[in-house]
Amino acid sequence: FKFAKALRKSPNDIASDIRAGLLDAKPEWLERVDCVGGYLNFTLDRAFYAADVLNEIIVKGKSYGSSGEGIGKTVCIDFSSINIAKPFHIGHLGTTVIGAALYRVFKKLGYDVVGINHLGDYGTQFGKLIVAYKLWGGGVDLEKNGLSALVEIYVRFLKIEKGDAEAIRLFKFFKDLTMKEVEKVYKRLGVVFDSYAGESFYNDKMRPVVDALESKNLLKTSDGASIVDLSEYGMPPCIILRRDGASLYATRDLATILYRKKTYDFYKCLYVVATQQNLHFRQIFKVIELMGLEYHRDLEHVAYGMVSLEDGAMSTRAGNVVYLSDVLDKAMEKDLAIILEKSPDLKDAEKTAEAVGVGAVIFSALINNRIKDNVFSFGKILNFDGETGPYLQYTLARCRSVLEKAGTPSRAKAKKIDAKDLTDAGITGGAGYGLIRLLADFPGVIKAAKENYEPSLITRRLIDIAQAYNKFYYDNRILEADAAKRRPRVALTRAVSDVLKIGFEIIGIPVVEQM
Repeated sequence: FKFAKALRKSPNDIASDIRAGLLDAKPEWLERVDCVGGYLNFTLDRAFYAADVLNEIIVKGKSYGSSGEGIGKTVCIDFSSINIAKPFHIGHLGTTVIGAALYRVFKKLGYDVVGINHLGDYGTQFGKLIVAYKLWGGGVDLEKNGLSALVEIYVRFLKIEKGDAEAIRLFKFFKDLTMKEVEKVYKRLGVVFDSYAGESFYNDKMRPVVDALESKNLLKTSDGASIVDLSEYGMPPCIILRRDGASLYATRDLATILYRKKTYDFYKCLYVVATQQNLHFRQIFKVIELMGLEYHRDLEHVAYGMVSLEDGAMSTRAGNVVYLSDVLDKAMEKDLAIILEKSPDLKDAEKTAEAVGVGAVIFSALINNRIKDNVFSFGKILNFDGETGPYLQYTLARCRSVLEKAGTPSRAKAKKIDAKDLTDAGITGGAGYGLIRLLADFPGVIKAAKENYEPSLITRRLIDIAQAYNKFYYDNRILEADAAKRRPRVALTRAVSDVLKIGFEIIGIPVVEQM
């Protein structure tokens, strides 16, 4: 239509001319082109399209879906951020696995990523813990009993006193003890960090924030406290200093933002924190904006819903706290029982049970939109059918079994699939072609997960791929097929295996060789 005026021809005539030119050129990707009311409708040749997709995946392997769009750009991701001397509980599952998945998504797209565990290692709770330890901790073997002993001591607190050299020594002891235990959980989850700079790290970096706010006339006094008035923006005041001059979360978070920008010059700085902190982040981001710092636009609160357990699902070791390590242990134990019942001769059954149990727990936190609350159910997450982690792992194990029995050549020696090879292989229609479409769009799903900070897009796509492959597997003989059909079907299996492994790596699900 835009050409009509310039060419002085009707849109329909122009479309007809273009169609004629394409038919003369006879591009191999084109099945047909139709001229309809000034529009051109293109129909791709399915066999060509399927062959193109398969060859790209088989050649690229684990680099399929990668890109260089993030080269030269740094993304800081603040996630997990556990509290020292407090248990690593089920409530930390969401922030930990969502943050880790986003870390890998951005890495996949070429960004420099800084994973930050902003430790909660500052505040009056440590004074309380130190006093409690002095009062009642003498007979407690902390090295043996770990965090549960610290929790037991903490809940008996009577009074607080100011810290001194001994307090600092004890604090460091508590911190080291905490990190020793939580690192075991992070290792099981496959989660790593580039920085553990927590709240205490910014103790000497808060004064410049206060000075900057004062110099810009943003600080006001209210009941003796220093605040930034945000009433104009429909928010309560952001308290910078309490009446006694003590700092708060907001003070430390503002210092954190200034430090991260100076240190990393971030393109984006993400905070994977529960929805309950929405107001807090709106406040500090607005304060950064009022300070005249343009990078306030690059700060993002990636909110997520809460994780809870079904009533009576498991007992707890302290109050109403459910340790994440207990959840992982129970998932592993339940899965081991299932595996031994179904496959009593399976080698490395305990290793497999650990991988499936951990994968099930991670999957459960990543299958739904991150903003939704999640009720954790062992019966549901350990099901080998339906939309679960074990189902995905079982599908990948099935693919690997097919490839092993087929004697699949190395990637370097794999022969290119030709479009004519696919005509009678069940790949240009039905479940086969639907599977091709899902595989082809996987790089786009990775980008969408990045743009929306939503790992569940990848998780759900993996389920779609697994379901489509299993349907194809049951509808089409693979290993028993004649050579003409067997080769492209094995190639499709290889492509599915590659994409599933890429997805597993991104969302953190362990690969299981046999199930």
